Amino acid sequence: MRSALTHQLLPTFGAVRLDRISRIMVVRWFDAYSRTAPGGANRVLDILRQILNHAAACGYIATNPARTIRRNRGAKLTRFLSREEIGRLHRVLDRHAERSESARQQVDIIRLLLLTGCRKNEIVRLRRQEVDGDRLNLADSKTGPRQVYLNAQARDIIERRMERADGPWVFPSVSNPALPRGDGLALWYTVRREAGIADVRLHDLRHTVATHAVMQDVPLPVVARLLGHRRPHMTLRYTHVGDGEIEAAAERVGQSIARLMAGSH
Repeated sequence: MRSALTHQLLPTFGAVRLDRISRIMVVRWFDAYSRTAPGGANRVLDILRQILNHAAACGYIATNPARTIRRNRGAKLTRFLSREEIGRLHRVLDRHAERSESARQQVDIIRLLLLTGCRKNEIVRLRRQEVDGDRLNLADSKTGPRQVYLNAQARDIIERRMERADGPWVFPSVSNPALPRGDGLALWYTVRREAGIADVRLHDLRHTVATHAVMQDVPLPVVARLLGHRRPHMTLRYTHVGDGEIEAAAERVGQSIARLMAGSH
């Protein structure tokens, strides 16, 4: 709720009188937000509807202008990066890391998302005080406080960033180190196109971590802890196996059964 108000609703509607908020204003905001984060747009639209429903019930407005706006249809979460796609993305990120400090920040953030499975804001708004050696002690993740264990590659990035940052943020604003950098990661749209993965959303990096963990035989409850899910069944939405892995698994199972059959005679 706080994030929706701070980053979306107040910047867009905070200076407008309640009775001056029109349906077309809400539609324009919703369409713009939906182009980059359709799921997030749905969630914030729901919050806006609740606020305006309360305003209508209190008599501040006659009708709720967001009442008839249709939510974005949910997409099936079936996209993750293959090993070859991860390699291509890594090489493209290398090329962009030398452009500017803003580009270097974005490259490091994208790599951390892929290495940790964290949510975007857990990394973009990471505080120095939340870094504790080989782990992150996140004070305010989507599911509440949680720990994120860092692999060696993620630790290298965090340590390098900690050496460069003087203020409270691991990724400070380039223009004002006292503030965190903005939520936008515009570089992502460039690198995914150059890497030939234009259909991949930033959130799909989280799916990728979960899927590759499952393919490495990591138990589902452990993957759930890795992603910060309170209930393991939530993790099933983030784990996907491609046709190649299914074919290989079928071959392994067939060979195993065949050996058992042969040994039964």
